[in-house]
Amino acid sequence: MQPTSFRFEVQDSVGVITLNRPELLNALTFTVYRELTDLFFALERDTSVKSVVITGEGKGFCSGGDVNSIIGELFARDMPGLVEFTRMTCDLIKNMRSLRKPIIAGLNGTAAGAGAVIALASDLRVAANEAKIAFLFVKVGLAGADMGAAYLLPKVVGLSRATELLYFGDAIDAPTAERYGLFNKLVPREQVRAESIAWAKRLANGPTFALGMTKELLNGELNQDLLGALDNEARAQAVCMQTKDFREAYDAFVAKRPPQFTGR
Repeated sequence: MQPTSFRFEVQDSVGVITLNRPELLNALTFTVYRELTDLFFALERDTSVKSVVITGEGKGFCSGGDVNSIIGELFARDMPGLVEFTRMTCDLIKNMRSLRKPIIAGLNGTAAGAGAVIALASDLRVAANEAKIAFLFVKVGLAGADMGAAYLLPKVVGLSRATELLYFGDAIDAPTAERYGLFNKLVPREQVRAESIAWAKRLANGPTFALGMTKELLNGELNQDLLGALDNEARAQAVCMQTKDFREAYDAFVAKRPPQFTGR
C-alpha cells in the first residue's frame, strides 16, 4: 500500500516511514492512525522490506493526537464510538509488536502522548541529543495506561520508573531517557535519520528469519515463567538450526569470510 498521510519509501530493504506534518509536530489524525496500522500489517508480507524505520520531519517526532482533528471530534462520540477509536489506536501497537521485523524509531525531537507509545512499541530507539519523551495522558485527564503503555513501559524501564512517568506525565530529556534504558543511542539531531537507517540496514542484512524469531520470543516470554520460556526457546532454536543462514554462518566462519545471509 502507498499511504497518503505520511511518506513511505524502501531503501536497501529498509522501509522508511516519515511522519510529515512538521508544522504540527507530526500530530496524528484519524487517517494517519489508520494508514500506519494498515501499513505495519502489510509489511509482514512485504518481502522487499526486512526492517523498518519510523521518524519525523522537523523538530518533533510526534506530538500525539491532533487536538483539533481528533480530540475535538471525540467529544461528539458516544461510548461505542469512543471504544472504536481507542481500539483502533491499540491496533497500531498490536501490528507493530506483531511484525516479525525490527522497527527502529528515529526520534528527531519530542515524542509525546501517542507519539511516545509509538516510540516505545518500536524495538530500538535512536534519539537526538535534545529529544524529549512524555507519556502525558494524565495531564489531559486520561489514564496513563493508553495504547499498551502500562504493559510495555514497565518491561523497558521497570515498574517504579514506569509508575513515575505514567503518574506525572512529565517530559524527560534524552540523557535521562537513555539512563532509564528507554533510549538506546543519542546522536546529534542531523544524524538521527542516517543512524536509524544504518542500524536498520545492518539488521536487514542479518539473519532476518532468526531476528523475526527473536522478536516473537521476546513478545511471547514477557509474561511467561522460566520453564515455559526455556521450552519455547529450545524449539525455536531447533527451527533456526535448519535454516540456510545457520549453515552460511558456519561456512563463512570456516572460510574466514563475512557471512551472506538471505533470511532463509
